[in-house]
Amino acid sequence: MENIHYKQTGHIAVVTLNRPAAMNAFNYDMLVELGQITESIRINPDIRVVIFTSSGERAFSVGADLKERKMLTDWQVKRNIYKIGDVFTAIENLPQPTIAMINGFAFGGGMELALACDFRIAAETALMGLTETGLAIIPGAGGTQRLPRLIGEAKALELILTARKLTASEAIDYGVVTKIAPPDNLLQTTTDFADAILANGPIAVQQAKFAIKHGMNVDLQTGLAIERKAYEMTIPTEDRIEALTAFAEKRKPIFKGK
Repeated sequence: MENIHYKQTGHIAVVTLNRPAAMNAFNYDMLVELGQITESIRINPDIRVVIFTSSGERAFSVGADLKERKMLTDWQVKRNIYKIGDVFTAIENLPQPTIAMINGFAFGGGMELALACDFRIAAETALMGLTETGLAIIPGAGGTQRLPRLIGEAKALELILTARKLTASEAIDYGVVTKIAPPDNLLQTTTDFADAILANGPIAVQQAKFAIKHGMNVDLQTGLAIERKAYEMTIPTEDRIEALTAFAEKRKPIFKGK
């Protein structure tokens, strides 16, 4: 695809935003491609971790393509808002763990893509923020909902209402990102993090993610019921037996996702 590059290495899928000349801003065609790739990942049992990153050294993504936006009619703007929201929700709902590897500016929709991922690992030189109020609009791809759930209401209000741009170290302090790394070590840091996930049973990893995601916004007893059902999914698996066998034989287990 022209606007998105996709590569699978082993059990890791890497999705790369590829409009570096436009600082990886999202136009409609790019969103369509991203949605198609996300759907293909969702149904691929061989993919166990997904990394979202971007081409170029300046920007992860600066959000909506404002040059395109200026030429759109009101209904086309609404079309784009629905599309970006649907695609980012599909990314959030992927069964596989997802990592945003933030190598540069992540503003507006770019930050919202990162927020839709389970983890955010940023270069020390990155800047990020939900800057939409500075353009007389609001975050429209989940930012007003995902950021407060991540860092709390007061901090989210502060960042969104001031349109503040955070450095990577500030983002760590706010709880926005998981890790930061020097730019030349960003890929290795992200890959090491992905490998730490890959070392574990893939069905168990997906069920743990399912239990957490679906249990966060319900009462405790409902959440515990979700957890029990997710646990039950791991009981009949070959991987669970392999883990017990490997423990008895004092070796590392070889998980097959079965």
